Amino acid sequence: MPSKPYFYQIWAKLSGDPNQFPLNARIFHSVCLISIFALGYSVPFNYFIGLPNVAVASFLGLLIACGVFYVSRFKNRPGISILAVNMSGLLLFTFNYFLNSGISGPTDLYFLLFLLLSIVISPANEYKFWIPVNIGIFLILGVSEFISPANFPDTYDDRFSKFIDHMSSYVVVAMITYFCTDYIRRSYENEKLITVEKTEAIERQNEQIIEKNNELERINAEKNKLMSIVAHDLRSPLGSIQNFLELLTQHDLEEQQKRDIENDLLNATKNTLAMLSKLLDWSKSQLYGVSARLEALNLDKLLKSTLELEKDIALGKGIVLDYNLNPALTILADGDMMQIVLRNIIGNAIKFTKSGGLILVRAKIVGDNCVISVQDDGIGISPEKSQSIFSLHVESTYGTKNEKGVGLGLLLCIEFIKAQNGRLWFESQLGEGTCFYISIPTTATSSTPA
Repeated sequence: MPSKPYFYQIWAKLSGDPNQFPLNARIFHSVCLISIFALGYSVPFNYFIGLPNVAVASFLGLLIACGVFYVSRFKNRPGISILAVNMSGLLLFTFNYFLNSGISGPTDLYFLLFLLLSIVISPANEYKFWIPVNIGIFLILGVSEFISPANFPDTYDDRFSKFIDHMSSYVVVAMITYFCTDYIRRSYENEKLITVEKTEAIERQNEQIIEKNNELERINAEKNKLMSIVAHDLRSPLGSIQNFLELLTQHDLEEQQKRDIENDLLNATKNTLAMLSKLLDWSKSQLYGVSARLEALNLDKLLKSTLELEKDIALGKGIVLDYNLNPALTILADGDMMQIVLRNIIGNAIKFTKSGGLILVRAKIVGDNCVISVQDDGIGISPEKSQSIFSLHVESTYGTKNEKGVGLGLLLCIEFIKAQNGRLWFESQLGEGTCFYISIPTTATSSTPA
């Protein structure tokens, strides 16, 4: 059993690499190898049964088979080799017809075999020429023998020699036919398998291209959204600043009017700066990717400065910001990201809460996580808007004092929270307020708050 795979490996190596030779050339090489073995047997066989002329013709055929195989396989010129075989083969079998008893000999089998080989080994644009040539030559020989039988003498010494020659010729033809058809079938199956694999590979590549195309479309949509934000949302506050400055320089205003304009200018610049900060943070996350540096952080110390700053901003709008964080709570997070997230969420709560409102910031341990809640009694979020609030498709809206948002804050928040192995979600009732929850893993030193 082990010798069979090894034999096929040697045969495949001699017939040629599929990447270097087409199928008809590899079949031609296999036919040459089979012919070399068959003719190598035929030379001594015909000599010993008393057919020396046939033995000489077989020897010439053996030389031709070796020559064309070498030129095609090792010189990589299968075209000229196949042409030489078609011409020399017909010439050789024509002489063999005269030398080996004409129609009474086995030459008709060899003509038929050679017709099959011509179809198999010749290129598609050539074999249709060799079929009528083969049939035509054999018909001419047969008709000539029928008209002038004396030109085609019986060359067998006895009936036994004729029997052996016919039987051995049939066996040789049958074996060559079997090997050719078997090789064609196996080559066809291999080519079919390769084609299926290539088709599957192309389909996978197409799927990857479609995925990449969808990703490019998504990125392009985000770029267009960003450009739209820059063009629309920043133009409005900058235009307001320009109008305020024109009023200050072109008109004599009372002190109260000047102070009102200065306050409006301050609010406009604050809003513009907040939007630019969000744009910058989001652009960085898209350009460099979101990568968190996780470390054990005391929650109270981490957020105290941010909460104090937001508390002052809330007081400026007449809103009370009340926070109470357990000083023993420790989280595993990125400090910069957490401050950006909390600043955005509390900023939204201030933006959408009316004067006289209340914002509560609390934290508690839930399992292995610390859950920070930011609850307001503002205008709330409609169910329609809730579906897209964490995406780039959310429409930016105005706050209770006409504060303009950029539509990127919550998208940035959820990306930062996910990068820290946390979760971000909210509960809201339209007209009654909203509560955002931030869940972040705790460390072993965290203790349960009172």
